[in-house]
Amino acid sequence: MSSFSDWARFSAGDDFWLVTCIPIVLTVAGFLGAFHFFKRKRILEDTPTSKIRSAAQGYVELSGHGDVMDGPQIIAPLTGKYCTWYSYKIEERRGSDKNKSWSNVGEGKSDELFIIVDDTGQCVIDPDGASVTTAEKDVWYGNSARPDRGPQASGGLLFGGRYRYTETRLRPKEALYAIGLFNTIGGSGEVFDANSEVRELLKEWKKDASTMLKRFDLNKDGEIDMDEWQAVPESALEVVKARHGEMLAEAPVNMLLRTRDKRRPFLISVLRSDALIRRYRIYSSGLLVLFFGCGAFVSWAISLRLAGT
Repeated sequence: MSSFSDWARFSAGDDFWLVTCIPIVLTVAGFLGAFHFFKRKRILEDTPTSKIRSAAQGYVELSGHGDVMDGPQIIAPLTGKYCTWYSYKIEERRGSDKNKSWSNVGEGKSDELFIIVDDTGQCVIDPDGASVTTAEKDVWYGNSARPDRGPQASGGLLFGGRYRYTETRLRPKEALYAIGLFNTIGGSGEVFDANSEVRELLKEWKKDASTMLKRFDLNKDGEIDMDEWQAVPESALEVVKARHGEMLAEAPVNMLLRTRDKRRPFLISVLRSDALIRRYRIYSSGLLVLFFGCGAFVSWAISLRLAGT
């Protein structure tokens, strides 16, 4: 300890600040990280779980199980496994001897829609922008830029190899928790801004002058006069009403999306709300320890430095 005290007091200025900047960065990171996870914990604690059938429009928390929608299957690209969501990463070992490190050479994640189902109904989830916590994860190695098969296939290495493959997945029928922006589209609850839609439709029509003339130039004089123009917005309004009628006749679709409010996260997880809250509490507490520990060290080192000058 005395040798470090002497170093803090009398070492070269460049050496001292180069070393000290590391705990300074960790102090700032610890504070920001602790605040981030504490805020997430409070949001989950303050948002009650809703049933899909009775969920209000806006920021809601849902709990049920995940499943696929009708249509093409969602297949994880590296393992070929059937899933509702996936993410993957391919890394290459580069460098030599002690300087070897893993470099990212490819990654991706699913943006396909899937559903969450509870005992009252179902809700379509658009995972774009979501923070996803999975239970299923595979990591294996190989010698090609893209694996021919998954980790259980012949030739798939559990260690070694030039390339490392990582893939996480959500499975159909797996317990699922989600919190995000709940929005019901179509059905009798749909709200329309008819005036705005008429304006947009008129802008679209005006881009095609020849079609406008064929449709509304009744006297065929090559232009739409004032009397003929009166029929244009009326016709646009009829088109908008027809569109609305078709949408109102359709069954409503519930969707869960990311919010535009950065203070409200979009989360999808196989962990229940209480488990996520515990996890965020642990993260927040650990980062607070980092903040106070590194902060105390920085204060001590700088005070010694000032005392030695």
